[in-house]
Amino acid sequence: MVELSGPIVTTFILYLLFMILIGVWVYKRTKTLSDFALGGRSLNAPTAALSAQASDMSGWLLMGLPGAVYAAGIGEAWIAVGLFVGIYLNWRIVAPRLRTYTERAHNSISLSAYLESRFEDRTHLLRVVSALVIGVFFTLYVASGLVAGGLLFETIFGVEPTVAITVAVIVIVVYTFLGGFLAVSFTDFVQGILMFFALVVAPIGAILAIGGIGPMFDGIGATSPNLLDWVDEAAYADGAWTAGTSLSFVAVAGLLAWGLGYPGQPHILARFMGIRSVKDIPAARRIATGWSFFALAAAVIIGLVGIVYIDEPLANPETVFLVLVENQFAPWIAGILLAAVLAAVMSTADSQLLVASTAVTEDFYRRYLRREAGDGELVWIGRGAVVVVAVIAYFLALQGGTVLDIVAFAWAGFGAAFGPVIVLSLYWKRMTWAGALAGMVTGATVVVWWEQIGSPGGVYSMLPGWGAALAAALIFGRLGRRPEREWAGSYHDEEPEPAVPS
Repeated sequence: MVELSGPIVTTFILYLLFMILIGVWVYKRTKTLSDFALGGRSLNAPTAALSAQASDMSGWLLMGLPGAVYAAGIGEAWIAVGLFVGIYLNWRIVAPRLRTYTERAHNSISLSAYLESRFEDRTHLLRVVSALVIGVFFTLYVASGLVAGGLLFETIFGVEPTVAITVAVIVIVVYTFLGGFLAVSFTDFVQGILMFFALVVAPIGAILAIGGIGPMFDGIGATSPNLLDWVDEAAYADGAWTAGTSLSFVAVAGLLAWGLGYPGQPHILARFMGIRSVKDIPAARRIATGWSFFALAAAVIIGLVGIVYIDEPLANPETVFLVLVENQFAPWIAGILLAAVLAAVMSTADSQLLVASTAVTEDFYRRYLRREAGDGELVWIGRGAVVVVAVIAYFLALQGGTVLDIVAFAWAGFGAAFGPVIVLSLYWKRMTWAGALAGMVTGATVVVWWEQIGSPGGVYSMLPGWGAALAAALIFGRLGRRPEREWAGSYHDEEPEPAVPS
């Protein structure tokens, strides 16, 4: 536990107040549900890029991933490889078309509304089912962030996790409640910069302290040579592959499969929908991929250097970053670096709260309860939904669990349920609503079932979930009424066509 010094406490208080002030600053700019949910599609390239990646990474980047590498070795870095490839392809393949298509699809401000409009679903099942999937998995996802926040405060200040989680959820709710999408995006931009700074400074300091890169790898090898294995060497026997090899490669494939989740993450897709122009996407892609490359590499290095730098094995591997910072830096610097963990937690939880509240407001309240509701009323319903989802996530977070495990489940749920459907919606012009519904339900169901039976063979649930969803979408995508609107040619590299009024 870090000694409660004035500089660290002051840094945290100033950081939290700054986040709230951003919410107050954009409060008056949030007048319609479109403002609250997408900021009027006004994000510039840097803000869209950093807010997307900051909301993507969450507390697992500074706690879950370094902890996994610290505990199991460099083989866990396959997660980072899969994620980086997924990030690039998501910006390259999904972002431009989704920005255009959602505006053409009656200016859809939620993923559920987009799917219903894109597939001309007259049954409205796509909207209802997708909103339910978003509500369930995002509540779990927000809970994982709150668990990370509780672990942060418990490790640093020795306070009870319940108190820490309570403080974190109050601050997140306040600025999300006030400013909506713009507050979330601007705060995530700041948090992305802070996270990057922490990820660069912390491992450099630790590597210098142990004498450099060479001594780091020597120390890891002395601790256990297996920690430096990218693939399980036990899979070899007399130069030939054994039965264990297939399991080893399946495990690697499961880690790489994290990258498949990107096309299905609503909080990331919301940044694509909210960027001001398709012309801004190439610049945003370069910023996002550059940030992600260095951030993921640094997170892996933190786990590796922690093996050598920390003398006694940690009871909780996910605290490795916190311990490195505690032991290396003066209170003011440590306060800033530790605040980066809180930034990682908040940058994801706020985005998820916003998307979940938009689903409740747009896809349930306005659709089924108050079709005639005005903008002012809808904004306040959205704000109320933020509070409700946060409270449910709060009680789930009190049940505990590791950050990486909870994130892995929610990430797979979204990736399998929405990933194949979103990609096909952008590239298969005649796909039907039946295929979209089948893919969505199949993906979510297989992920939940796979987790319930204990992930046979150690295979990450993303793989069977994504594969089953893709197959279901392709099989059923030829059934039912095809969209009458011609979507081919509706995508343009230059500018999207004007929005169709709702």
